[in-house]
Amino acid sequence: MKNVVLIGFMGTGKTSVGRLLATRLGCSFHDLDKRIEEQHGMRIPVMFSEYGEAYFRAREKEAVREAAGRTNLVIATGGGTVKDAENVAILRQNGVLVALTADVDTILQRTSARGARPVLDQADEGDRRRAIERLIEERRGLYEGADITVDTSGRAPLEVAEHVLHALRIWRK
Repeated sequence: MKNVVLIGFMGTGKTSVGRLLATRLGCSFHDLDKRIEEQHGMRIPVMFSEYGEAYFRAREKEAVREAAGRTNLVIATGGGTVKDAENVAILRQNGVLVALTADVDTILQRTSARGARPVLDQADEGDRRRAIERLIEERRGLYEGADITVDTSGRAPLEVAEHVLHALRIWRK
């Protein structure tokens, strides 16, 4: 079975939905960010502050290659993984790209804690809503290339997982 690759902006539910999807599909769940943290023995915000975004993106590319070389996975990517076209191409070779989206209010609510989202925290400058709007606009075209798109606004992870499963059945026909 091809991998199911969840892409989307931070706070759209890739990790929580991914876990449920993996269970429903009977395959393994692979969270790229958690994998990077485990392999390098530090949390991503620390990696960003100590080594910078370029260092993190290089580690992310390694994690993408590793995950894409496997099968029968549900892969939750980081929000910026798709900024690198090579990452997208590698993930697409053996995967179905599923973009999870959400409206700005939902993302604002889900990402309100500071310190866990280094790209958003850096872009924030005192106006988190504006930072989210700007980052979403910058990345919108990157998420639009997905095979399937599901809006997670106002939906519980289980409901989103069911929508993704339904969309996958249709996509595979």
